[in-house]
Amino acid sequence: MSTPQAIQEKLAPLCPERLEIIDERARHAGHAGAKGGGGHYVLTIVSAQFSGKSLIARHRMVLDLLGEMLHKEIHAISIKAYSPDEKQEN
Repeated sequence: MSTPQAIQEKLAPLCPERLEIIDERARHAGHAGAKGGGGHYVLTIVSAQFSGKSLIARHRMVLDLLGEMLHKEIHAISIKAYSPDEKQEN
């Protein structure tokens, strides 16, 4: 299973209405942490479970679900987390 597929599976409990995972590994070739493994990802997720939650709470929800992946498969991740009623800027 690829890392983006694993991320999608780990985030399934959030029942995302939209989930976009962009692999930016190639943009970070030569970066100090690139040799140690783990990719760089940009994540955009829309979930009703984010309604009424602060940005920090939303990020914590995502990071808690990703768990051990943050120490192995994921070197860096940028998270854009929205509730369905928020304007999404991309």
